[in-house]
Amino acid sequence: MQAIMETLFDAVYLIGVITLGTVMILKSKNNKQYKLFGIMAVLLSAGDAFHLVPRAYALLTTGLEANAAALGIGKFITSITMTIFYVILYHIWRQRYNIKGQNGLTFSIYGLSIIRIGLCFFPQNDWLNYNPSVSWGIYRNIPFLIMGIIIIGIFYSEAKKHVDNNFKYMWLAIVLSFALYIPVVLWANTIPWIGILMIPKTLAYVWVVLMGYKELKKGQQVI
Repeated sequence: MQAIMETLFDAVYLIGVITLGTVMILKSKNNKQYKLFGIMAVLLSAGDAFHLVPRAYALLTTGLEANAAALGIGKFITSITMTIFYVILYHIWRQRYNIKGQNGLTFSIYGLSIIRIGLCFFPQNDWLNYNPSVSWGIYRNIPFLIMGIIIIGIFYSEAKKHVDNNFKYMWLAIVLSFALYIPVVLWANTIPWIGILMIPKTLAYVWVVLMGYKELKKGQQVI
């Protein structure tokens, strides 16, 4: 039952988000904000597919442990695409609120993303092992968490400043995504059922995409 329900959820998620992203790209015209949202959504779903498709196959066939290598490669790719996801989200923030300058902030976001991606390439991550290093799972997620905190702060600040009702909960969606992800990083190896938190975490990202799609549908101008 778990295999069927999880596979159905993942299929709906992947198809739904990549469809929304494609629509936003095609209908964005000259609106950079909408185009960035579309690219971000497609990247999100495409990156997750590298992990979720092998996972679905494993659940429906020989099991997760027997497919550890494919799942590990998928996690590796997803770790990189999620990092780029937040870099794009940072540029959406700049575009939406017409932010000029802030070179130090931009340097921080790019610097943290490079560190995060660089850490993902270390062999100590042991991606192909069914029970990889928890310590390295923490190490590579430290710069990722710092990126998230920065994005949360800047979206909260600017949405409040501009009374941006359409994006007023963007910060909350990101908070939820990290709050649900951190326990998985820390305890999924010892408490397998905690992996179920990845479902509401995924829904938090869907919420982010839907905020962008809602903007496109309304056709509102950038603040």
